[in-house]
Amino acid sequence: MKIALDAMGGDFGPDPLVAGADMARRDFGAEVVLVGDPALIRERLEALSIASDFEIVEAKDVIAMTEKASDVRRRRESTVWVASELVKKGLVDGAVSAGHSGASLAAAMWVLGRLDGVERPTIGTVLPSRTGHFILVDGGANVDCKPSHLVSFARMGRLLARHLFSLPDPRVSVLSNGEEETKGNELVQKTIGLLRGEGESDSGFSWFSGPIESRDIFSGETDVVVCDGFVGNVVLKEAEGLAQTIMGMMREAATSDLRSKIGGLLLKPALSRMKKRLDYAEYGGAPLLGVGGLFVICHGRSNALAIKNAIGMADRLAKSDLTGALRREMSSPGHREAVG
Repeated sequence: MKIALDAMGGDFGPDPLVAGADMARRDFGAEVVLVGDPALIRERLEALSIASDFEIVEAKDVIAMTEKASDVRRRRESTVWVASELVKKGLVDGAVSAGHSGASLAAAMWVLGRLDGVERPTIGTVLPSRTGHFILVDGGANVDCKPSHLVSFARMGRLLARHLFSLPDPRVSVLSNGEEETKGNELVQKTIGLLRGEGESDSGFSWFSGPIESRDIFSGETDVVVCDGFVGNVVLKEAEGLAQTIMGMMREAATSDLRSKIGGLLLKPALSRMKKRLDYAEYGGAPLLGVGGLFVICHGRSNALAIKNAIGMADRLAKSDLTGALRREMSSPGHREAVG
């Protein structure tokens, strides 16, 4: 598979991006096309002692983190726009960017378009659970949603869980303020009604597990958690902050006195494994679901490991033809009937 990488986006410049591309090439065998300023990319490859045999596609512009996402529409020489066009033209099988996430979302939507049957594309974010992983949709693409949007997110998130986790029948839950179906705001209530088939017998909804509370989403009870992008983004940032806080508190506790230091040394291998599971870099990025091509959005602070894993995710999803599966699912009569 050929994956285009925005080699200019991200908070730390090209170095972790090209280093991650080199790691992905060596570890996954992925063919990576670097998009950006050719002279600067070659300079950084040489500085990092990385082989300069990457294919490079020129893009003269970069959307800065402080700029408006909508600017990308008139800046068609920007890295995210050029990467999206490479996907649309079939010159690559997917694209990855750690640049301006809003601009990446906008470029992918305008260039690749929405799949038939998709009202709103969504971001599917992978998070750790006690038993493995789960998908959170929406991770921040859509702040204001209708129930039909959340039904689409559920279907697309379920397909992503199949392709990423090799699950034959992923369980889907709607995030609510209680596990009882009588709880939740109007959006949650109406979404539950649609996913239940509004009283009709429809095997297409057999995978819906009902509402789930935020305290239970990391327990392993479900494979896909559905919510609007406002709530989803709050959950993601809270989870990231909580993980960092817990690890910091454990480090402080393990070095507070001599006895704790000895215990900390004994626990170090286990704590290292735990840290790895909580590190967002291990998951790479989050695919944008519902557009006419594969596009993976990464954290702006992504290091080389995160970029490597994002490229690996894109490579795997391209090989499994996630976009084709989404196109068939979302254009099916069953989906149209479900969202009304």
